[in-house]
Amino acid sequence: MTSSTPLAGRTAVVTGAASGIGAATARALAAQGAAVALLARREDRLKDLSEEITAAGGRALPVVADLTDQASVDAAAGLVGAALGRVDLVVAAAGVMLPNPLHDGRIDEWTRMIDTNVTGVLRTVRAFTGDLVAAAAAGSAADLVTVSSIGAHVVFPNYAVYGATKAALTHLAASLRSELGPRDVRVTNIEPGLTDTELASHVDNPALGPDGQIGAMFEAIGPLAAEDVADLVAYAVGRPPRVNLRQIVVLPTRQA
Repeated sequence: MTSSTPLAGRTAVVTGAASGIGAATARALAAQGAAVALLARREDRLKDLSEEITAAGGRALPVVADLTDQASVDAAAGLVGAALGRVDLVVAAAGVMLPNPLHDGRIDEWTRMIDTNVTGVLRTVRAFTGDLVAAAAAGSAADLVTVSSIGAHVVFPNYAVYGATKAALTHLAASLRSELGPRDVRVTNIEPGLTDTELASHVDNPALGPDGQIGAMFEAIGPLAAEDVADLVAYAVGRPPRVNLRQIVVLPTRQA
């Protein structure tokens, strides 16, 4: 380990690594010396990112996984363990944001957000907590990082279900801290504000998407870059093991 590679010797799993905050976090952790398993559904994106990280001198393993399927997550954990060994750093960055008026009754969107943003994190925790606890017991730093949103506690019209999933995730992180902290596993929850990722492109309501509400917010406020959030993740997990940055809220300067 050197000052330029403070995470050397550590093994990380990043979910949602195909794009946005997940991909940026994978790059940041690899640049600081961690071996990084890249988990997401889009194999082509994962391979491209793995090649990029490897070309830059890092180590990455692309693993196709569907967080809405426990068998898929468990299989991914097995592949990671066989290739990289015990995991001591997990970043749960996968998420979906599908705003619409609640009275539209979009059960398809509600189910997708709940199954990815909440249950998907639970599946990830189930698959890798044993590794984190074992790493901490062996004297290593051990981290679980959840990527929530300011939507967890700030109300936005048309984002009721998304906000509810993020509130659940923030509360889950706090509860996990009470269970894992006494076992020397740190839990950090990060709540970004407006951030430039591909999430906006998934919105199917023109009034709310890139050509509507979200686009207007980007123009008026100026969003964070995914790399800004990734930088905070890398900073938090690079602290001495006795230091847990439990909750980080990060906003664009113009966002109240």
